[in-house]
Amino acid sequence: MDSPWDELTLAFSRTSMFPFFDIAHYLVSVMALKRQPGAVAVAWKNPLSSWFTAMLHCFGGGILSCVLLAEPPLRFLANNTNILLASSIWYITFFCPCDLVSQGYSFLPVQLLAAGMKEVTRTWKIVGGVTHANTYYKNGWIVMIAVGWARGAGGSIITNFEQLVKGGWKPEANEWLKMSYPAKVTLLGSVIFTFQHTKHLAVSRHNLMFLYTMFLVATKITMMITETATVPFALFEDALSRMLFGWQQQFTPCEKKSETKSSFNGTGSSTSKPIAVASDTVKKKHTKKT
Repeated sequence: MDSPWDELTLAFSRTSMFPFFDIAHYLVSVMALKRQPGAVAVAWKNPLSSWFTAMLHCFGGGILSCVLLAEPPLRFLANNTNILLASSIWYITFFCPCDLVSQGYSFLPVQLLAAGMKEVTRTWKIVGGVTHANTYYKNGWIVMIAVGWARGAGGSIITNFEQLVKGGWKPEANEWLKMSYPAKVTLLGSVIFTFQHTKHLAVSRHNLMFLYTMFLVATKITMMITETATVPFALFEDALSRMLFGWQQQFTPCEKKSETKSSFNGTGSSTSKPIAVASDTVKKKHTKKT
């Protein structure tokens, strides 16, 4: 007989994301798009371009994972229900009278609820990406990690291509050069679920899904309440980078000391050369006089 904990985690892992969790994901994604400079003006001048950008924000992870697995990138358009749902969220967000959707979303409890539900969908996307990649490459854990990461955080990555096409791409906003918190935590989750799927991590999937989701929701809500952008595992990153890559800094003082010594020796030899030349000229003059 299963324990109450197993029953809880198993029921949680079987929760359907449609429609409420998907609505929260679409709402947070479209609101992030609307807050970008000039997004409202683009929506009024060119609604089709704004709609396509919103679809990239909503389904960017699925598009990028399809590209990695050589599948049709527009396969997400086959799900008419989700497309209509995301399009409805986009329409009422940009064109609602009196901007009622934005005003309602401006309340902090609404933002916390939507952000927490969006993090739940992140777990389901990572697990789906890892499982889907395993059907193509059996126990190919590098591919599974890449596809799980792409499906979970691909929206922020693929929108860089959209900004590049529009001419608004900035190097400091590139996810490949400076990874954001969602990209980092999604990569961590993809690694964990890949190890669990390949039997290298002795824990059941439903327990891992529950624990990882609670970690995502707790950290996201804490970061929003405290209004901080500090990554929760920044200290772990610093310690790991010093342990793996910081050992080279220990040799830089020795190199600097050797360089300074060589420079001193070089200056000493260079100053001794004119003295030797001057002594030679004095000797020559003395011989001429005699």
